[in-house]
Amino acid sequence: MVTVKVNLKLGDSNQSVEATLLDAAPRHVTSFQQDWKPMLRQFSQEDKYWDWAFKQQSADNHDRYECYAIEADGQMQGLMMLETQWHKSRMRANQPLVFVDAISAAPWNRVQVVRPPRFRRVGSVLLEFARTRSEALGYEGRVGLESLPGAEGFYERLNMIRFEPEIDPYVDDELPLAYFEYPPRRRRNR
Repeated sequence: MVTVKVNLKLGDSNQSVEATLLDAAPRHVTSFQQDWKPMLRQFSQEDKYWDWAFKQQSADNHDRYECYAIEADGQMQGLMMLETQWHKSRMRANQPLVFVDAISAAPWNRVQVVRPPRFRRVGSVLLEFARTRSEALGYEGRVGLESLPGAEGFYERLNMIRFEPEIDPYVDDELPLAYFEYPPRRRRNR
């Protein structure tokens, strides 16, 4: 059971606000469906069709998947699904990494929807936790993901390394997604 205190920033003042990162639960899926989805559709966000109920069910039924949520001010502010066993690094051949299957900030935390957003740093805090999970699993902080087109700049600003999409001739993807990866963390001399 994960419960970690994290800090977000208020969108209008940049003031630090304590939040909680925790294992996602059915209430988070309900919040996504009831609170987020109408706004995601209204503002044509790229993740408007994501099925978090399926993602949560996958995490409940398979050890390799994990789902997390961030809560602040009594509301869910972000969601993330990780895959921890099957993916390999493109940077370091055959080295395992934590793969971010899905990551999403609440609509009111997106500059494309609300200016200023209610909270900032939701996505970067979730990705930092993915790196921490990677280290805990012995993967040295390696994290990879495929980016929706509208989020590519976000991952570039976080200094993730971009790789061109791999085209699978057996998968009929209309739009192959760019792949981003964090390299292993450098060990500090002690």
